[in-house]
Amino acid sequence: MLTVVAFIVALSLLIAIHEYGHYRMAVACGVKVLRFSIGFGHTLLRWQPKGSPTEFVLAAFPLGGYVRMLDEREGPVDPAERHLAFNTQPLRSRALIVAAGPLANLLLAVLLYAAVNWGGVQMAAPLLGPPAAESVAERAGFTGGERVLRAGFEGQEPQEMVAFEDLRWLLTRGALEGRDVRLVLAGPGGRGETERLLPLAAMDARDADASLLERIGIVAPLSRPEIGEISAGGAAERAGLRPGDLVLTAGGTTVSDGRQLRALIRQSVRDGQAVTAVWRIEREGRVLALDVQPDVVEQGGALIGRIGAYVGVPPEMVTVQYGPLDGIWQGVVKTWEVSVLTLRTLGRMVVGEASLKNLSGPLTIADYAGRSASLGLTSYLVFLALISVSLGVLNLLPLPVLDGGHLMYYLWEGVTGRPVSEAWLERLQRAGVVVLALMMSIALFNDVTRLLG
Repeated sequence: MLTVVAFIVALSLLIAIHEYGHYRMAVACGVKVLRFSIGFGHTLLRWQPKGSPTEFVLAAFPLGGYVRMLDEREGPVDPAERHLAFNTQPLRSRALIVAAGPLANLLLAVLLYAAVNWGGVQMAAPLLGPPAAESVAERAGFTGGERVLRAGFEGQEPQEMVAFEDLRWLLTRGALEGRDVRLVLAGPGGRGETERLLPLAAMDARDADASLLERIGIVAPLSRPEIGEISAGGAAERAGLRPGDLVLTAGGTTVSDGRQLRALIRQSVRDGQAVTAVWRIEREGRVLALDVQPDVVEQGGALIGRIGAYVGVPPEMVTVQYGPLDGIWQGVVKTWEVSVLTLRTLGRMVVGEASLKNLSGPLTIADYAGRSASLGLTSYLVFLALISVSLGVLNLLPLPVLDGGHLMYYLWEGVTGRPVSEAWLERLQRAGVVVLALMMSIALFNDVTRLLG
């Protein structure tokens, strides 16, 4: 239920902001707006403010919306109101009205990111866990436990890394854009600094998914491999483990991170049977050896090990908060970075350098909406900002059925001094519908594949 509500709220808000951008700019340019609708289909709510020519409508299916303006191309117009029709406006006004929708989405993203920055949020510190095996980070000499002070693309001035999420975003961009990343690390004992290069340019990064970070090797922040709450009757209790025990080794493997220990536990099943391993733990200053035999459980069609205890303590946290101006500026920067990455990824998909699996449809968006809402207001606001950027960028693409397509027509009109002919408009609209339908089909296929996979 939370997923459905979060999805409807997200979609309705983003569409309403988009259409409101068109509406406000139309009114500002002196165009008469006949209807402002959120959604399609059966009308649920209808009202018209006193003295306003605009009818406001809330419809049953919130997968879109529209602003209907007075326009001679859509019906007869009273000669006395011809100056209020959209098609009689100067080119500049028409372009502003069309561009206002996507720009409203981008502005909303800036404000949402700024709201998160102003309110402050607890985030994991940029303290690295052990790198994934055979990853770029492992080959570059990372072992886990490094604290990242600054990082940036090769050839640019490294920027301060306040939180692990900042680093993860930079690495994702680096992999997708084919750019090496240089990290400045705190020296041993926190004294001095060292530099290390992550050669991400050589990666063949086609998909922006979880496996991308696995291939980079920097997946999660460091988490002490400490035992937390223990379930009664579980494998941890039977082995004699206690809350607060720090795991040093498991089956001869040195353990330095909670995520690493959880992976070892999951993998401790051979031919359907749990493998007993000797764990060396530290308890109240003493080192003990315990035989641990996990329970075997089925998950996703595979047999894995579980010990019935919380494994790993939360990572070191920092409070990230910005003042009024810095918060806005960081919102602008993040919106710009997400927009550029979105465009570059779309461009690489067109030329075949990125996988079409990066396209997501309504099912994936709904799933992420529910997940982010369950994590709290901050996560949900960040999700809204990300989708708002995507909606703004998508609508600026030069496809005839989108706002960007209309801006393309106006660019032609501005250069040649004459509008696109009706015959060409019809041809381009048909082509645009085909391309958009193809994109939606691929996105929906990806949705189903992700959810069933």
